[in-house]
Amino acid sequence: MNSEEKQIPWLTVSTKVIYDNPWIRLREDAVVRPDGKPGIYGVVHFKNLAVGVLALDGNDVYLVEQYRYPLDQYSWEIPEGGCQDGEEPLEAAQRELEEETGLRAGKWMMMGEAHLSNSVSDELAVWFLATELTQGKHRPEGTERLQVKKVSFGEALRMALNGEITDALSQLAIMQFHINGDTR
Repeated sequence: MNSEEKQIPWLTVSTKVIYDNPWIRLREDAVVRPDGKPGIYGVVHFKNLAVGVLALDGNDVYLVEQYRYPLDQYSWEIPEGGCQDGEEPLEAAQRELEEETGLRAGKWMMMGEAHLSNSVSDELAVWFLATELTQGKHRPEGTERLQVKKVSFGEALRMALNGEITDALSQLAIMQFHINGDTR
């Protein structure tokens, strides 16, 4: 059966917005589940596309540590942020890299895209490889207190594998680069 012939196993009966802010909208749907029973489904809609940058300088990678409020802890990550409606993903990635690290890249390559938590949200992430880096001045947003560090790619991979890097977008970019090898 091809995707055009597949029937949608969930029936949406009604939808109501529970919460809305500039970044997310939470809705609750009254549904008929695949087993025919009534139920509810909560969906978090992300208003921005998530973008990440694997900034590679030779065999070194730039990581950013920042406090993540929902986790109540600091997190090591690749530079990342949101791509606003009407903004091109590459432009957003370039902006985020410069804001968070002060870096500009002479060469950019899109690496991939993924849904980060598709059982409860529609959040889509894209990530890029940035090379031929030059240093400038970083300009973090008012919500960010960042620490930037440059580590070997091997160290970043170790951090992703041992749980020091738990951010999904960062893990995807690091693992993909490790598996695919150097495609610069």
